Amino acid sequence: MIQVRSIPLRRLLGVLAVSALGSTVAGCASDPAAPGAIGARAAADSAATAAAGVDNFMLVDADLEAHELFRMTDARAVVLVTQANGDAALRGQAPALNALAEAQAANGVKVLLLNSNLRDSREAVLAEAEKAGYRQPILLDVNQLVGESLGVTRSAEAIVIDTRSWTVAWRGPANGLAAALDAFNAGRPIPSVRMALAGAPIAFPARSIDKTRISYGKEVAPIIEAKCLACHQEGGIAPFALSSYEMVKGFSPMIREVLRTDRMPPYNADPHVGKFSDDKNLKPEEIRTLVHWIEGGAPRGDGPDPLAGKTHVAADWPLGKPDLILNIPAFTVPASGVVDYQRPAIANPLTEGKWIRATTVKPGDRQSVHHILTGWMNEMPANGQSSETRWRGSVGGYAVGAESTVFDGNVGTYLPPGGAVGFQMHYTPYGKEAVDSSQIGVYFHDKPPELMMRSVTVIDTSISIPPNTARHRETAYVEFPSDALLYAAFPHAHYRAYSNDLWIQYPDGRKTLLLALPRYDFNWQRAYTFAEPIRIPAGSRIIANYVYDNSRHNPANPDPNITVTWGEQSHEEMLFTSLQFRWADETSANQVDSDGRLAPTRLMGMMDDNLDGKLQKAELRGRMGQMLAGVFDRIDTNGDGAIDKAELAKAQSLLPGRRRSAGTADAAPAPNTSGGR
Repeated sequence: MIQVRSIPLRRLLGVLAVSALGSTVAGCASDPAAPGAIGARAAADSAATAAAGVDNFMLVDADLEAHELFRMTDARAVVLVTQANGDAALRGQAPALNALAEAQAANGVKVLLLNSNLRDSREAVLAEAEKAGYRQPILLDVNQLVGESLGVTRSAEAIVIDTRSWTVAWRGPANGLAAALDAFNAGRPIPSVRMALAGAPIAFPARSIDKTRISYGKEVAPIIEAKCLACHQEGGIAPFALSSYEMVKGFSPMIREVLRTDRMPPYNADPHVGKFSDDKNLKPEEIRTLVHWIEGGAPRGDGPDPLAGKTHVAADWPLGKPDLILNIPAFTVPASGVVDYQRPAIANPLTEGKWIRATTVKPGDRQSVHHILTGWMNEMPANGQSSETRWRGSVGGYAVGAESTVFDGNVGTYLPPGGAVGFQMHYTPYGKEAVDSSQIGVYFHDKPPELMMRSVTVIDTSISIPPNTARHRETAYVEFPSDALLYAAFPHAHYRAYSNDLWIQYPDGRKTLLLALPRYDFNWQRAYTFAEPIRIPAGSRIIANYVYDNSRHNPANPDPNITVTWGEQSHEEMLFTSLQFRWADETSANQVDSDGRLAPTRLMGMMDDNLDGKLQKAELRGRMGQMLAGVFDRIDTNGDGAIDKAELAKAQSLLPGRRRSAGTADAAPAPNTSGGR
């Protein structure tokens, strides 16, 4: 009794649940026809399945977090338990499975659920998890490629993957998992058992197809041509051209890998959230066709080669000849080292104002140019150097993977006559000296458009990411004081960014998810344009959440042992989402003071991490936070222990030399621009 009392109740219940999970093993092993064993297919003998290789994959869970198998090297084993909504067999084991997962975490075992059931939507999976009480992430195998390659047939099957060899160490009914893991953790051979799978069947319609009969000419090549050649053509942004069957077959192992890990196409918006006019994602059936064709040996088949029969060459200017070409001063990029941001400026050649309808940035040396930002200034600086604090509107922008910016026919941004155009150039050396001479092509409306596009950034320069932390979260927002419409969002961070999302919070507190990037990719950055503009009622917030991976398991992490703060260089970090919007009450003929509207709440949105509309002392980080902390009691005039909007606005008005934020502009930057990438 004394020993029992010394065990916390929660832990005691967990121990009992784990015991319950393993207690049925002997019964099932001795009696495959035991009650509940409804599966006609018996689980394969563990000895037969051991050492079966498991290929890498990346799947997003129902809560929109990405999980890549080969990044789980901190685990001794990864366990996948198959799940289907409504399956009574797994539902009944949920408490025991939760306890087992919690207990096994101390042994370095990671337990995940795998849903390959095509009938189960993300929303339905979330509801099922709530009802059944599952506490493990549920991976959504929407293309069925993972479940198919693992030979999944039913729910409630457990597959133990040894991360030291990326092989299957054991598989069988989930109620045999506890005993299997006991043996695995002890380094003993896992007992060979045959137990019937009791879970609900999961259909894999494509499993029965003959992969060797998929037509390259009729099925594969058309997908490549429609979805891949924009980059993978001569002169394109990709490092090789998919110009023939031979090229596609030669790169087929890589194609299979990047499709299974969702690295290609480089469009990271999760398809479960929102609809986008510039969606570059492949459809599930297209992904399955390509992967199955490769797994079938990539057969050539009969007929002509649609790719070799045409010449695909990237256009010099994809939107046609520009109305204006701006030549950015040449710069010699060294072979190595860290290059400070370059900020040249040139005189604006326009003698009369024009309305911009589109821009295209053409990097001179694509390998070294990481990003290009632009801004119009009302006069040429005496030293010839640009300053973002003087920018009053964008003339285009570029980041790795970005494309041309094209506004709707009745929308534009204004470029005044004269003055200067400043640039912010971020170069990354790549092993040899190079000279960059980038250009910007600008396209004008024939007549002034009716509507005016604006931009603002959700930004937080006070971020601080602890060392050796795999999932650190930071939040910032912009509050809109007047009705507006949101057209596009361009998220931006650096090497340690793991994921990010964008929400709208309405004045009544309701929140709606607008955009989710479960896996942020620093090497591919772009704007995400909503299929229909999002209405932003006055008083609403646009909230950006970023998750950072400052651990050794992040393959791009420059140094996991340091605290990372805001900075311009890629080895530092950012939280920066550029929003393209327009005010509902503004036209090009009746313009408003956009910066004046947004400025009063910008600092609050940057630092208010708990979203309560006030600043507590614990939220005051970074240089500005330190300044506010030093006079906190003087600003907190009502003495409630927090700085509210009115108190912060009054304090800001007293600051000497207040400057316009570079995150807002009178004439909006294009959606693919941000500060300090």
